[in-house]
Amino acid sequence: MKVKGSKFLLNSKPIIKELVRMLSEKYKYVSVLGTDTRGKTYSVSKTGTIVKDVMIAERGFVIRVHNGINYSEYSFNEISEDKLGSIVKEVETKLNKVSKDTKVNSYQIIEEDEIKNSFFGEVENDPEDVSSEEIIKALTEVKDAALLQSDLLINFQANYNTMHISKIFISNKKDLEQSYIISDGILYSVAKREEKIKYYYKSFSGLKGLELVDEYKKAYKDVVEQNIKLLDAKPVKPGEYEVICTPEVSGLIAHEAFGHGVEMDMFVKNRAKGAEYIGKEVASKLTTMHDGAAAAKHISSYLFDDEGTIGTDTVVIKEGILKTGISDLLSAIKLGTTPTGNGKRESFERKAYARMTNTFFEAGEDKVEDMVASIKHGYLLEGMFSGMEDPKNWGIQCILLLGKEIKDGKFTGNLISPVVITGFVPDLLKSISMVSENVELDGAGYCGKGYKEYVKTSSGGPYIKAKVRLG
Repeated sequence: MKVKGSKFLLNSKPIIKELVRMLSEKYKYVSVLGTDTRGKTYSVSKTGTIVKDVMIAERGFVIRVHNGINYSEYSFNEISEDKLGSIVKEVETKLNKVSKDTKVNSYQIIEEDEIKNSFFGEVENDPEDVSSEEIIKALTEVKDAALLQSDLLINFQANYNTMHISKIFISNKKDLEQSYIISDGILYSVAKREEKIKYYYKSFSGLKGLELVDEYKKAYKDVVEQNIKLLDAKPVKPGEYEVICTPEVSGLIAHEAFGHGVEMDMFVKNRAKGAEYIGKEVASKLTTMHDGAAAAKHISSYLFDDEGTIGTDTVVIKEGILKTGISDLLSAIKLGTTPTGNGKRESFERKAYARMTNTFFEAGEDKVEDMVASIKHGYLLEGMFSGMEDPKNWGIQCILLLGKEIKDGKFTGNLISPVVITGFVPDLLKSISMVSENVELDGAGYCGKGYKEYVKTSSGGPYIKAKVRLG
């Protein structure tokens, strides 16, 4: 079914257009982004049930104007015809003060093409048409069935998060609207044997509605089984190994290695080593990496970003050569490049930064069974916890859930957990020697810019074979 747009934004649109007209009498560039995001988080476990609003629920607007020097912004969340005069006065008063008292870099005026377009997503089962009681019942059935699988389980949690995201972008030349639903969730199992406690999880996500929960019913048994096996896991012996990375681990590497590392606002600030390597070899010839709202249909796919730039498919790495970065609009202006549609805000009250969308390695031609057979001694790595990357020095650290030992091309049944990948980004990517045929993406988490500015992204790829240092 087609996702409906926001009535709040639809009713506000004529007023916002009048606001743009009024501000345009003084400012050479004016735009307004309107957002209306709502949604719920549902969680059931042995210890209780939680229902609350999603973290990024918001409703409001942000004005961007060229103040004669660069760009200033003003956010607000109440709009009506009788408030237009006071909003214009607030903008003029506060932005003039910023221009006079603050030392700032200059930016040229944004040149726009005339565009009028809209995007409305589709889902099989709209969660807004279903009561919270029904959703909790479905999650409880999964949780209860999982707990019956083993006496070793001390808890099992089923989470479901859904967001209905609606936005408009209005300027003198652009009239854009989008509305879509995204959902993500996790099955989280905790097992105990004597004094040893281990947990295992599986995440789910996509441009989906409540149909996502149907996937839980097919997966919970495997989650429990893997959790029990982890009770026998041993620590890894630190060293360099040949490994096969599952799609979620490939995605974490892509996200940390050449996601943050090529966010071009860091180019402007001279804080990214990637700027020095454009046009140079940074990975094996088997490696091609994409980012973009139009690069895939997943949780970070949209028609336009938070600066009104249409989403694209950006080929960041092509057959091992670093081609370009990903940019917000203002960074592109400063660098003299074409914006890629990666300007994203945590909320209408926050600044737009260059941020990742759907970040993934392109598929290759190898079969997973052949990749396993090629390893003398190594591991298949799966399950991501977190990652860090130093854009200035290109060091990387990825913390993973587990590794499955491979000897002489066969799984031994031995597990290691937890697992940490460390190293220098080009060394890791240049070691990629096999790439599987299919790409999978995951978008169950949030991505921060440093320690803040959280937005939804997805990452993934095929299975990749590489040589890494484990600890």
